[in-house]
Amino acid sequence: MLPEAQVRASDPQRLSGTALEAFFNLAERWRLNVKEQRRLLGEPPASTFYKWKATRQARLSRDTLERISYLLGIYKALQTLLPSSQAAETWIRRPNDAPGFNGASALDHMLGGNVADLADVRRYLDAERGW
Repeated sequence: MLPEAQVRASDPQRLSGTALEAFFNLAERWRLNVKEQRRLLGEPPASTFYKWKATRQARLSRDTLERISYLLGIYKALQTLLPSSQAAETWIRRPNDAPGFNGASALDHMLGGNVADLADVRRYLDAERGW
């Protein structure tokens, strides 16, 4: 039998609520508009998105949880790599000449809509950190 703390941590409903709370905090820090938020989450229907935003409760799909996980990893990497929170929070909108970005911002790349687009940015930042 699993200890109670492990059971709570593995509960999809609880994990989803925590993930949504983290995502909406990140969206505020990055100043993402609703269209950008929905795109990064995998285009949930508007009614679903607004319910998530209002209640911070849901049973998220594996895809949505994976997307949020990548975004949180990107956020953490930026906090580590850049000298200030402001620099970290504005980096995603700045043009980037690194291979793979072709002058577009990381946000533009992530808004491609695929989980792989988020993974690309995460891999780039992990490489910059030496991971």
